[in-house]
Amino acid sequence: MSKTLFDKIWDSHVVKKLEDGSELVYLDRVFLHERTGSVALNSLAEAGRKVRNPAQVFATMDHIIDTFPGRGDTTLVPGGEAFIKTMRRTATEAGITLFDIGDARHGITHLISAEQGITLPGLIVACPDSHTCTLGALGAVGWGIGTSDCEHAIATETLRTGKPGQLRVRFDGRLGRGVTAKDMVLHLIARHSASGAAGLALEYAGPAVEALDMEARFTLCNMAVEFGAFTGLIAPDAKTLAYVESRPYAPGGDALEQARRAWRELRSDEGAVFDREIAIDCADIAPTVTWGTSPQDAVEVTGAVPALDRYPGGESRAEFLSTLDYMGLEPDQALLGLKLDAAFIGSCTNSRLSDLRAAARILDGNKVASGLRAVCTPGSQQVKQAAEAEGLDRVFLEAGFEWREPGCSLCFNAGGEGFGTGERVISSTNRNFRGRQGRGARTHLASPATVAASAVAGCIADVRAAQVRTASR
Repeated sequence: MSKTLFDKIWDSHVVKKLEDGSELVYLDRVFLHERTGSVALNSLAEAGRKVRNPAQVFATMDHIIDTFPGRGDTTLVPGGEAFIKTMRRTATEAGITLFDIGDARHGITHLISAEQGITLPGLIVACPDSHTCTLGALGAVGWGIGTSDCEHAIATETLRTGKPGQLRVRFDGRLGRGVTAKDMVLHLIARHSASGAAGLALEYAGPAVEALDMEARFTLCNMAVEFGAFTGLIAPDAKTLAYVESRPYAPGGDALEQARRAWRELRSDEGAVFDREIAIDCADIAPTVTWGTSPQDAVEVTGAVPALDRYPGGESRAEFLSTLDYMGLEPDQALLGLKLDAAFIGSCTNSRLSDLRAAARILDGNKVASGLRAVCTPGSQQVKQAAEAEGLDRVFLEAGFEWREPGCSLCFNAGGEGFGTGERVISSTNRNFRGRQGRGARTHLASPATVAASAVAGCIADVRAAQVRTASR
């Protein structure tokens, strides 16, 4: 029988089918971070249990740590230092690998899991973070779990769940000028709502997806959860194999050749049946920006807030007006030219080297608008070091951006650093929820290039009209 890519990975990991219809599923890797991983490890130890396979469990510091230069364990998050120290202690006691602050391999969970070759095609990787789906770009199943499930996962290497249904989204045609993977996924969610893939395993396919480089694929898969999906993934191809080979935790020698043969089989069979299918024509996608407090509240940058009689489906009139009140906007108001207070480039969505290069091409020779605060946090130490080797840090600094250390930072406000009440921010992150970037902060999601162009303009801008220096560093 024909199988989907997800079928092939999932079915090969089922340990046992249970009487209630659920399944016990084997986990190849578990990745932890200090906010929830420290809690799970501590709880496990207090219960007198051990991590079943320490070699397959990894951890990093990313959610609570500060990203200011010269940082240590101190953080603006109330009680955050205790989480950091508990993570360090429990990881050492459990014998798991910790990518600590100051480690050359340190960074945001989903970036370093890929950079180090910890996640490989065909694996199931669990992490107590909803954006674990990012790793689906490698042809793996990235599974975001809760803290209690995390404890079970590290104690047994398994989790119990029902197999999700499946959705395939095809992106046909070619992307236009200035259009990125971030625009693709925002366009998809705006058209089909933030619950459009609710609970489904989502496979991205089509010529436009195949044409994306690996870093753009990570962006696409990262926001599968904003579409409501259980996970998002892309079939591995030659680009994937070139990316994963020679990574520190990737196989070598005869094991690598055996792995290559297995990886080449990881694609949906001809005739494989999905529960739902969606087709998107890339000719319909333009640089996109959000106007509300959900990723589905998005339009092309030259568009406008919906009119009062055309507010998004699933919302009541009162909810729509409440959103506009929070965002300080009016029905039918144009977004282009909307004044900004801040700009942020970072997060597990868009903080890779290609993202920084795209922004730097626009920032080179330009200055951030007067009075606008601009911050960039590379996603990992490897990204930061590579960017600095190319001189990208100088481009950002000379343009007026703050150049920070890796971490979730201003993407994830947990009582620490944030933008101010009423401040309007253009951001390369994945969530524009109320308070996500600071209490009362108003976030507009966009691609790194759109963020950079808007930072220079001082208002939401169309990247297609931005001046880009061809001789960029």
